[in-house]
Amino acid sequence: MNLYIYSDESGVFDRTHNDFFVFGGIICFGIEEKEVATRKYSKVEKTIKEISKFDKDSELKACKVSNKIKSKLFRSLNNSYKFCVLIKQKEVLPIIYENKKHKQRYLDYVYKIVLKKSIQYLVKKKILNPYKIENIYVYADEHQTATDGLYELKENLLSEFKYGTFNESWNVCYEPLFPMIKDVVVNFCDSSKTLLIRAADIVANHFYHLAIINKGRMEAKENSFLCELPILKIICVGESFFLKGKYKAT
Repeated sequence: MNLYIYSDESGVFDRTHNDFFVFGGIICFGIEEKEVATRKYSKVEKTIKEISKFDKDSELKACKVSNKIKSKLFRSLNNSYKFCVLIKQKEVLPIIYENKKHKQRYLDYVYKIVLKKSIQYLVKKKILNPYKIENIYVYADEHQTATDGLYELKENLLSEFKYGTFNESWNVCYEPLFPMIKDVVVNFCDSSKTLLIRAADIVANHFYHLAIINKGRMEAKENSFLCELPILKIICVGESFFLKGKYKAT
């Protein structure tokens, strides 16, 4: 089985003027679920455009639509597995913000961590069999990282998922999550052309605004894995996704 991951960000990575920054998105288990999620989200977008008199070619991004429409789009993803990491920016070391390279490396690290932890949980709950995953396809909004950083991000994800990692400070090796995986494919996409990137945009924006409203406290949501950084803390996991027995590691 292949995993398809769609992600986007919400907020501005700038600790002087912003308290929070979020990466969020959805994970589809196999091509069939990806196609089902695409058809369902497309249908909801089309209905909203017709009712609200949007141009048929307009892009329903979180920054362009009302809270009511954002809520409707988010509810359409109730049966999709969602993930989110909240960065509390005032707790991030100031040196991280000193130049673009430091910032990008830190954001790549955060992105890698949320994908790793959310998938680790799925393996732990026996939702995923680590020996049955063939490929992981990662789709990120094209503004998420610089184009020249694509190779570095892919190598980081390959290390976590396929090859394993080594901590020089502690002289410790960490086994890969998916020892039989063939490849991790990373793509930066234009949200106007990739429907599930728009869905990821809605997910990221939803949790970002929850963090603002609740002053940094994230609320449990169905079918969601949530964590926060820089001090790693697992906030909550929507158990209903697993209790339904929809997915089994076989």
